[in-house]
Amino acid sequence: MAADAPLLHRWVTHPKAAFWMMQDADVERVAAEYRRIAAHPHHDAYLGLWRGEAAFLAERYDPARVELVGLHDAQPGDVGMHFLCAPARVPTHGFTTAVITTVMAWIFADPATHRVVVEPDVRNTAVHALNAAVGFEVVGPVVKPEKTALLSICTRERFEAATVAKEHRFDHA
Repeated sequence: MAADAPLLHRWVTHPKAAFWMMQDADVERVAAEYRRIAAHPHHDAYLGLWRGEAAFLAERYDPARVELVGLHDAQPGDVGMHFLCAPARVPTHGFTTAVITTVMAWIFADPATHRVVVEPDVRNTAVHALNAAVGFEVVGPVVKPEKTALLSICTRERFEAATVAKEHRFDHA
């Protein structure tokens, strides 16, 4: 993702990405963060494509080893997730819902995944609504060094029940 650092920098420093807490980051700091993720054995980052163009970022991690160590009752088959949509010049209705649905389907495509775990900032009400729409249940707030997060968990069954009628999918790279 080093070659993608300028692109990611534009995304994570955009005002709509305030909850990524990188508003003041320069390109090198963003590159260093994604080099760190790429080198980590329990954390991965991917660019998702829409119509052949990079349009979102998805991160997958082991919440027992990254982000939530000691903060939640980790179980075998838990997978942590972050996602970020690229700032749009022209907003596309339903795009963000399609992205989270696609990312969740991708994570659950691995039969070893039993639950997806997220920890968005408690103030990020927009993502809480998206999480609820795809089946997440709120566990409660957890205090992390950088934020108070709203720990939420989604089982495969809850995801499938919440999204059975939705057919929004994008390619990921």
